[in-house]
Amino acid sequence: MARAKRKTEDPDLFANDSRGGSNYTAQDIEVLEGLEPVRRRPGMYIGGTDDGALHHLAAEILDNAMDEAVAGHADRIAMHLGVDGALAITDNGRGIPIDPHPKFKSKSALEVILTTLHSGGKFDGKVYQTSGGLHGVGLSVVNALAATLKVEVARDKQLWAQEYAQGKPKGKLKKIKAVNNRRGTTVTFLPDPEIFGKNAAFAGARLFEMAKSKAYLFRGVEIRWSCDPKIAAAEDIPEAETLQFPDGILDYLRTTLGVRPLVGADIFAGRADLNESNGRIEWAVCWPADAQGFVSSYCNTVPTPNGGSHVAGVRGALTRGLKGYGELTNNRKAGQLTADDIAEGAVIVLSLFIVEPQFQGQTKEKLSMPDAARIVEAQIKDHFDHYLSNDRQNADALLEWAIERAEERKRRREDRALKRKTAGRKSRLPGKLSDCSRNSAEGTEIFLVEGDSAGGSAKQARNRETQAILPLRGKILNVASASADKLRSNQELSDLIQALGCGSGKTFDLSTLRYERVVIMTDADVDGAHIASLLMTFFYREMPELVTQGHLFLAVPPLYRLARGGDVVYARDDADRERLMAKHFTGSGKVEISRFKGLGEMPPGQLRETTMEPKKRQLIKVALPSATDADKVRAREAKATAQLVEQLMGRKADLRFRFIQDNAKFVAELDI
Repeated sequence: MARAKRKTEDPDLFANDSRGGSNYTAQDIEVLEGLEPVRRRPGMYIGGTDDGALHHLAAEILDNAMDEAVAGHADRIAMHLGVDGALAITDNGRGIPIDPHPKFKSKSALEVILTTLHSGGKFDGKVYQTSGGLHGVGLSVVNALAATLKVEVARDKQLWAQEYAQGKPKGKLKKIKAVNNRRGTTVTFLPDPEIFGKNAAFAGARLFEMAKSKAYLFRGVEIRWSCDPKIAAAEDIPEAETLQFPDGILDYLRTTLGVRPLVGADIFAGRADLNESNGRIEWAVCWPADAQGFVSSYCNTVPTPNGGSHVAGVRGALTRGLKGYGELTNNRKAGQLTADDIAEGAVIVLSLFIVEPQFQGQTKEKLSMPDAARIVEAQIKDHFDHYLSNDRQNADALLEWAIERAEERKRRREDRALKRKTAGRKSRLPGKLSDCSRNSAEGTEIFLVEGDSAGGSAKQARNRETQAILPLRGKILNVASASADKLRSNQELSDLIQALGCGSGKTFDLSTLRYERVVIMTDADVDGAHIASLLMTFFYREMPELVTQGHLFLAVPPLYRLARGGDVVYARDDADRERLMAKHFTGSGKVEISRFKGLGEMPPGQLRETTMEPKKRQLIKVALPSATDADKVRAREAKATAQLVEQLMGRKADLRFRFIQDNAKFVAELDI
């Protein structure tokens, strides 16, 4: 059979192109010249246009000044933030060259640097042996993204100046006057609101901390900070301050740590020349007892918040060193140690100076040089070996601490394996827990009560749908002074952790919390206050996020019942009793006053009415400022809280004794 003829022919793919492809010609190819690529796509050069990118402009100029200091040509830098939002950074270095550039005869070298990407003196390593700037784009990018920028250069006893607007020169480089006692470069610029938004402005506090960090990183430089008095008052920062730290990053670490207790007595700190790479390294490492560590790493004074190969080198040196010490002392458990066990809980401050570093991206947030890890590890390993061998007691304490972390890691792995095996089974809850009937956490609360007697009254007084009761046997373990082994073996804390269902310590997961509110309900006396303080210490140390997210409360049970006829009120304490006697019970008639011995002696009806009924009760929310809070005031509060907990509840009795001595004069009455 003959094949049927197609009704239609295949269409011409190039005919009647509805997408307009035929209109795409060479005329549509746009060539961006000068600094226009920066203004069109600022994110490619500074990571975006947000607040972090805005302050990156300041970092670029400050890094240039620091490069002059590190190279040995400057020892003083000044930063000034004006009330108009303009930032001025001055160094007393060599000054940017102002003579005509050999490639661009009509322009000075200064103008070439400011208007041409990838121009500068840091490519061949002859002018700057180690520097933070490598690609020759920093100053030109700042110029491109500034509404106005002015450069002043003092060289050869002459002052020169040139002004720019949005990256374009407003005129030629001008000789201003003769100067005899000045040299270096001053860059004053105002970020462009067209790029960063009309409300964008430098934060004085952030710039001050930036200046301070640079002074810590290079002990040979003096940084003079100043700002307008209005900015200083609004942001609670110094109006003027000279920043210079003879001990460099060791000073920084001591200031940051404050009174936090350490594993071992000494900070592991030092510096060394990197003969192989013509650079140097400086470090300071310690191990806080609470294992809340952090890493602050820098390369050529440029912060590397995402770490990189130099941080890997430090971790390797610490791991190899401590494992080697364990082998020397015949501690078989040392073989199980990993870098996470040793370095994760450590505070590490690292400053590396190296020739031609390689970063990821223009914002330089991570060092990506493979050789840096090997060089850093080799240098620090020798010093760490000496540190351990010179103080055996200190080294033994550190080794024991790391082994505890390794064993905890092993237990977490086993727990995860067990959870996978029993995922389909209903979780086992403590026998003393009287759980609520509601399946979801929303609207539910668990009352932690003091003893079985109080637990019995609370069970009868509760709302069974939303309120759970967990009786605790007297005073729980003080977790701030107990070892990890004691904490794990304590049945009361184990029951509490199991009832809440969210884990503790490193395994804590707020999303699995079984109740919306955790309420500490203890007697309104000294013993009750002590138990409450022990519980709050436990939550602070083992479940801090539960507190910061507003899930922890204190019940306020009454201490007295006051009655006259059918008129009954309850008083929280002695002061509240006296207030009610004076204001509530006026006139004649005897007032019967009864003191509750404890929650267990209170009838369930009264307990419900006074302490557990949501419509009538009072709850105190336990608040805790976050240590990472951007607000400086709250950050200071968090630090003060940590210090107070360590003073009152920690292992060092002398701190408690000192606190009592300092505060005894404020005590008016003693409950003896």
